[in-house]
Amino acid sequence: MRRGIVLKLFLLMSGLCLFILVVILALQTVFFKQFYVHQKAKDVNAAIQAYKQDYLNHASNTQEMAKLEQDFFQKHNTWITALDAKGNIKYADDFLMEIKIDRSDDSALSNKTVTVPLYSVINVEDFSSNNPFLTPWIQEGQRIAIEGLIMNNQPVIQRMGMSRSNLRDESRLENRQMVNKEYEVVNRYASPIEYHEKYPEFLVKGVITKVQIPEGTGISRYTNHLFLDRIKAFQADLLYGDDDHTVNTNQTVDYEENHVNYKIFVNRFQDREGDPAYLFAMTSLQPVNEAAGMIKNYYVYIIIATLLLVLLTSFYISRRIARPLLRINRTTQQMAGLDFSEKIPITTKDEIGDLSRNINQLSERLHSYILRLQQDIEKEKQLEHTRKEFISGVSHELKTPLSVIQSCLAILKDGVASHKRDYYFTAMEDEVKRMDLLIVDMLELAKYESGTYNMVMDSFDIGTVIERVCDKLAVDITAKQLHLYTSLKSVEVVANELRIEQVIINFLTNAIRYTPESESILVTTLDDQDSVKICIENTGARIPDEQLEKIWDRFYRGEPSRQRSNGGTGLGLAISKKILEMHDVPYGVTNTPDGVMFYFHLYKKA
Repeated sequence: MRRGIVLKLFLLMSGLCLFILVVILALQTVFFKQFYVHQKAKDVNAAIQAYKQDYLNHASNTQEMAKLEQDFFQKHNTWITALDAKGNIKYADDFLMEIKIDRSDDSALSNKTVTVPLYSVINVEDFSSNNPFLTPWIQEGQRIAIEGLIMNNQPVIQRMGMSRSNLRDESRLENRQMVNKEYEVVNRYASPIEYHEKYPEFLVKGVITKVQIPEGTGISRYTNHLFLDRIKAFQADLLYGDDDHTVNTNQTVDYEENHVNYKIFVNRFQDREGDPAYLFAMTSLQPVNEAAGMIKNYYVYIIIATLLLVLLTSFYISRRIARPLLRINRTTQQMAGLDFSEKIPITTKDEIGDLSRNINQLSERLHSYILRLQQDIEKEKQLEHTRKEFISGVSHELKTPLSVIQSCLAILKDGVASHKRDYYFTAMEDEVKRMDLLIVDMLELAKYESGTYNMVMDSFDIGTVIERVCDKLAVDITAKQLHLYTSLKSVEVVANELRIEQVIINFLTNAIRYTPESESILVTTLDDQDSVKICIENTGARIPDEQLEKIWDRFYRGEPSRQRSNGGTGLGLAISKKILEMHDVPYGVTNTPDGVMFYFHLYKKA
């Protein structure tokens, strides 16, 4: 079964659009999350570099540090803070505790003051809620026991309690990340003794000399416990040397908590004092998971709407593209049938518009060439017809004079009526003249009817031409005792002067021939807007109405007797007809109350 171009274009465009849709959905399903994560990490890394400069330029106390962190979170939805070389939050002096170690303790910490960042062992909300486990003993002047490790010649506190006996009780304070890390690291050594040789333990008592708790907006800095846990985990790795951050200045880590993915960024730099420091940032990837989940649920609606849009758009575009092609096909089919009447409308300036324009030009040229060929064929047919009529007419018209000449010669040869010898010679001479005139008229008529004659136009005074013709025929008019009346105007006309003079001679000769003696001939010119009407009227003789159209035929003679002696060659009016038709002017003959009037028009000179 034949498939139309509209169906083919529709199927092709629909298939292409559906393929693109499937590819987009597949890429979105498979790669969208990865792209989002990559772009998010790239943007956060760039923001961290900008934040580093802001930190170096503006951060000098806790309030300014907190403001920078809040502004960064609001702009990038990412938590960030600066850590010192030991992994402690810088500018955390609004949430700490200072402990004076007893002199009696046999330790390197004896009689020293130890600063404990409280975010590492307790939640800030526990103070605001008056926690009964904390309120009695986390206050200045309270005695306290602390337990920890000496790492890089610095004390790292793991647990705190009111006394040594309750360091394992529920009321203790504990750095859970450091404790968990210790359990993990101890197993890497051959024995606990080897481990403690590298990381000596300490257990001391002292007095709390200062407790600093944040107030107002400063509290929010310590309320993100997930972020603080990651900071403490990073500190534990840092202190135990599990991460070589001295080499890897930038690090990005994936982290998952409660089925939520996070990105952790660590950037090592030098602070304004030239000491090592870290920018620690953490961002949630939960929005992309939610968006991906919503998109999957929304795929059904997207696919349905897209399918409808694709089908409608494909159908419209295929119809729009195919419409000019179908029109071109219809037009070319008509051209194949030699019908060049329809043209293709050109509505675009693309290749289809160029094709339509070329086909229209081809149609015009073919039409022109075919018309010219048809005209040439018609001319050839006309020439052939003229030749046949010429031969037929000549053979018919010459038959009679040749018979007359043959009869006269036979009589002269036999010697019969020798006393009429001069008469027969005169008769033969008249027939030869008649044949010569006939041949000249027929050749001239054939020339006009051939279609090859070029009528050259010029301007002249029609009144002057008519007067000249009347003067030429004055002898014939006088011989029949006719009365010639003229009413002429001097008018410039555009025509072939010689041929128009021939028409006037034929009309006037015809009038002289058929007008009875002593009758009148009237020649007039009448103005008719942009043309002039020439009338030649004779009195005393009329043409039957049924013969008015026939008189223009060749060899037709109006007299009932049809005798050659009373008429001319029978070609004068036929020649006049062809001349006037070549001038494309009105002409005709009509009976008047007194006789017959021949007339024709000529256009005035503009």
